[in-house]
Amino acid sequence: MYPLLLIFSFALFPFDPRCTRYALPLAVMGWLLAFFHLLIYSGVIPESMQPCTTEVSCAKIDLELIGFITIPLMSVAAFSLLIGLLLMIARGKKK
Repeated sequence: MYPLLLIFSFALFPFDPRCTRYALPLAVMGWLLAFFHLLIYSGVIPESMQPCTTEVSCAKIDLELIGFITIPLMSVAAFSLLIGLLLMIARGKKK
């Protein structure tokens, strides 16, 4: 998500809708990685397939808000929102 900050900063002044060309692939890759992490947190991916070491657990829940909102869920939601907004900008650019 941090590289997107630089892309959006340069594209904002002056507004350049062509930034979707660079930002959309990064947002999609970030969404895929966040979704993978969400699957690990949810227990869908078995422990034998998890890329974590024994000392550091990828499935350990460190923060849980309202009983179900975790950091991977917030990340998937943020990337989904970014992808949606970027697609709206790309669609508006064609008109």
